Amino acid sequence: MESLIDKSKRPAFPDEILLEMNGIRKTFGPVVALNKVDIKVKRGNIHAICGENGAGKSTLMNVLSGVYPHGTYGGEIRFEGRSAKYHSLRDSEKDGVVIIHQELALSPFLSIAENIFLGNEQKVGFKIDWNATRSKALAIMKKVGLDENPDTPISQIGVGKQQLVEIAKAMSKNVKLLILDEPTSALNDDDSLHLLQLIENLRDEEGISSIIISHKLNEIGMIADEVTIIRDGESVGDEIIVNDAHPLDENALIARMVGRSLDNRYPEHESKTGETLLEVKNWTVYHPEDTSRKVVGDLNIEVRAGEIVGLAGLMGSGRTEFAMSLFGKSYGVGIHGEVKINGQQVALNNVGKAIQNGLGYVSEDRKIYGLNLLQNIRENTSIAGLDIISKFGIIDKNREIIESERLRKQMRTKTPSIEANVGTLSGGNQQKVVFSKWLFTKPEILILDEPTRGIDVGAKYEIYETINALADDGKAIIVISSELPEILGICDRIYTISFGKVTGCFDRSESTQESLMKYMTK
Repeated sequence: MESLIDKSKRPAFPDEILLEMNGIRKTFGPVVALNKVDIKVKRGNIHAICGENGAGKSTLMNVLSGVYPHGTYGGEIRFEGRSAKYHSLRDSEKDGVVIIHQELALSPFLSIAENIFLGNEQKVGFKIDWNATRSKALAIMKKVGLDENPDTPISQIGVGKQQLVEIAKAMSKNVKLLILDEPTSALNDDDSLHLLQLIENLRDEEGISSIIISHKLNEIGMIADEVTIIRDGESVGDEIIVNDAHPLDENALIARMVGRSLDNRYPEHESKTGETLLEVKNWTVYHPEDTSRKVVGDLNIEVRAGEIVGLAGLMGSGRTEFAMSLFGKSYGVGIHGEVKINGQQVALNNVGKAIQNGLGYVSEDRKIYGLNLLQNIRENTSIAGLDIISKFGIIDKNREIIESERLRKQMRTKTPSIEANVGTLSGGNQQKVVFSKWLFTKPEILILDEPTRGIDVGAKYEIYETINALADDGKAIIVISSELPEILGICDRIYTISFGKVTGCFDRSESTQESLMKYMTK
C-alpha cells in the first residue's frame, strides 16, 4: 500500500500522558494471559500495539474497556491522571474510552442512523426523536466521510463503510480514546487507506487519540506515533517512537514480536508439479438474490498436483463467489460449467459431494463459515470428517482424540488442551483449527480463501510452511488473497480475475504487483 499520509504535517500536541496501564496481570484459571504489562499513551498520539496472535493484545484492551471488569485483574489503570476502575463498557465509555472490535457490533437489519445511536437513543421523553436521530447522524457521518442515506440498512453497505459506521458510533459517545482491533483486516487497500487517513484526521482535527492493533506492519509504519510490543503476555522493552527521523524498522519489530528474526517472510519452496488434478471449464454463477446478475462468467482454471495457484482480484471481483460455488454450490444460483478431477467429470452438487470428491475449503470468515465457536477444538477438528472415524453411525472417540491431538501438534496450535473452547482462542490459533478441520478430511484439493487474514507474521509463516508441505504431498492448492505480496510470495502460478472473468494467467517469476494490478482492473 503506497503511503499518502504525510507525518511532517501533523500538529504538535503537549507531551501529556492520557492513559497509563501499570503492571496489568490477567489470568484465566491457571493460564496467565497478561503478566505485568505496562503501556503509556500520550494525548494526541496514535499508539500501535503489536504482537503475535495469543500474545494478549485484545485481552489488554478488554481490561482497559471494562469487558473484564475492575477486580478481575491486577495492576492499575489511570486515565487523564485519575484512577480508572471500569466495571463495564458503559463505564469506560462515560470517560470517552471506546473500543471497536474486529467483529463489528452492528445490527444488519437496523439503519445506519439507528446503529450509530444504538444504546444511546435520541429521545424526547420516552419516545425516540427520529428527526434529531437523522440530523445528528448526518452530521457525524459527514465527519467520518460516510456519504450514505442515514436510513440505509447496514446489510446494504460494504464492510469498509460499516467500519465508518462503527467510528461514527464512537464519536456519538464523545470519544477521547478510540481503540481499534484489526480495523483493516477485512478491507481492500483503498478502504484501508481511507480508514487510516480518517484516524489521522480525527486526531488532528478532533483531538481524538487512538490505540490500533494491527498485524499489517506497513500500516503501523504509516500511521503510528509510538508502538508497544507484547510477547507471551508481557510488554517487551520501551515504546518505539516512530517519526520521519526514525521510520519503523519492520525487521527489528518482527524480531521483538516473535523472539527471533524472520529473514524471509515467505519460506523458500520449489514445487514439483504433476498431472492436472483439477480442471474447471466455463464456470458461471448468478447472484442468489438478483438472479439476472452474473457474478462469475465462463471462468476457466486448472491446477496440477503439487501446485499452488493464486487467484488475484479486487474485492467484488468474484474470487470468493467462484470458490464457494465450486465447493458444493454453497453460493449462487444458475450454476453451470464443467469440473474434472483427475480427468473424470464430477458433479459437486452439495458440500457433502465436494468433500467426498476430495475438496476442502478454508473460508474467508472463520467465525461464520469455518468454526462453531460454542464447541471445543476436538469437535471443530473432526466435524467435516465424522464418517472417517465412525462405524455404524457411532463415533470412535479415541480416534477423534488421537487425530485432533496430532493435528494440534502439526499446526502448532497454542492451547492447553483440545477440549478448550475454540471461541477462547486468538484469531491465529482459530485459523489453525480451521486448517486442522480440513486436513482431518485428507483433501486432494484445498481452497484457501484469505488464509492469513488478521494473523501475525509468525503465525503466517507457519501457515505458509503448512501450505508448502501440502503441495509437496501432491495436493492441489488454490490461494485467494487480497495481499499481492502474499500471492507473489507463495504461489507458483497466478490467475487474475476481474468482474467474474479470468483476465490473465502468469508464472510467479514473470509477475509483479504492478503487472497483476493491471489485469485485476481490466
